Amino acid sequence: MTDQLERRPRNFGPGIVHLGLGNFHRAHMAMYTRAAIDAKAGDWGIIGVASRSPAVVDAMKRQDFLYTIVQISPDEFSYSTPNVHTDALVAGLEGERLLELIADPRIKIISLTVTENGYTFDPVTRHLNLADHRVRQDLEGHELPVTTIGQIALGLELRMLAGNGPVTILSCDNLSHNGVLTQSLVADFTAALPRERGASLAAWIQRNVTFPSTMVDRIVPATTQELIDQVKKATGYADAIPVPAEPFSMWVIEDNFAAGRPQWEAGGAIFSDEVDKFEQLKVRLLNGTHSLLAYLGALSGAATIPESISDPWIANAARKVLRDEYLPSVQVPKGVDVRTYEAELFGRWRNVALGHRTSQVGSDGSVKLRERVPYPNQQLREKGRSRELLALTVAGYLTCVSPLPGFDPGEHARAMQDPLREVLRERAATAMNGTEIARIAMDEIRFLGDDVAADEEFIARVARYVDLLHSSGPHQALSEAMNTTERKTA
Repeated sequence: MTDQLERRPRNFGPGIVHLGLGNFHRAHMAMYTRAAIDAKAGDWGIIGVASRSPAVVDAMKRQDFLYTIVQISPDEFSYSTPNVHTDALVAGLEGERLLELIADPRIKIISLTVTENGYTFDPVTRHLNLADHRVRQDLEGHELPVTTIGQIALGLELRMLAGNGPVTILSCDNLSHNGVLTQSLVADFTAALPRERGASLAAWIQRNVTFPSTMVDRIVPATTQELIDQVKKATGYADAIPVPAEPFSMWVIEDNFAAGRPQWEAGGAIFSDEVDKFEQLKVRLLNGTHSLLAYLGALSGAATIPESISDPWIANAARKVLRDEYLPSVQVPKGVDVRTYEAELFGRWRNVALGHRTSQVGSDGSVKLRERVPYPNQQLREKGRSRELLALTVAGYLTCVSPLPGFDPGEHARAMQDPLREVLRERAATAMNGTEIARIAMDEIRFLGDDVAADEEFIARVARYVDLLHSSGPHQALSEAMNTTERKTA
């Protein structure tokens, strides 16, 4: 591969350590960083860190840290090579080196895309889950840290002890107020350390570390063998780890960096004091609606989001939930036209060439829905407005990951990964109906938080839709939800 790709000089050193070497990072932040270096030279190369699997790291090393971004639209495929990574490692195999890199004075930014589940926090309290055995292990310090928050906190401690100066922690995950949350979780970790040690580290972090919030947006599906074959056919070189991505990309960042930053605006990044509003727009209108498309689509047999939205029943429900149940809770940023944004979303979801899988979008729903559903539900309840499609989305999730005994939700639902899946399935193994499943998930486990756990009407609607999805299928459940919504708004 390296002999056949267009090569730009990599005449820069590392300035960023990125935790989470998945497809999204390699098609998003890496792209913006290469544009920044091209616009204004500087040592902003990225050292990529995979959590446990060496597959991508090994491939990057074989390919001199090169890979292809395949930008896919219905009309064309285009190919580019960021060439911005200077090294890569696996945290699970090189934990000591990771801590040393976080402490390295050359490193000015520690960024992360570890998914919502990677923060080891309690989604109800939004505090570090101190009951998690991995967090306890990291706090005891007998072994190298295995959690992202533990790695960051203990790496910062090493930096403090070495006197190596300020650094920025930059979360790029789909979590509300992700910078504030990350800062809070690191603070929880330091507070749980022995008293003097934790207090010293907390004071140093307060003086030397910033945690800007961000909003990231680009649809980046999983790599398939078909894509690998396509790249080889189109370019003539073999790339083991190409990344598919849609043409659209957005990055909104709070400009609060302790030790400088790349000129990411050269790649189109937006620096704004309204990150929270862009975040609401994305997490609710895009991600919330995306969840409905994933769960109802998977239960209808749709392998991809374009297949799901091609179903008129699902498409109508998606438009309705976006406009009537998510949008009322959103403060729209200055300069954004909601109808134009909506049209762009539906265009992106219909990108049949991209093939974004319902199983991928639907995974980790227990964490994702906690970020998307409770606040809009509360706002609608207080205004006496319909919440039927929010309830149907939650029912779709429960039917996919913890169906009633003997019910097969289909291969695409079975392929979804979720941290609560085994707990929910074990608890639902003797459930007789949707009411029991809904109460287990929302009242007992409280995966959507205390407010939803106390919302008897909402739980009852979720239970009703769980029963309908099992007995009559997605179209009947959609029909009832849409008809009920129309009656309530008439």
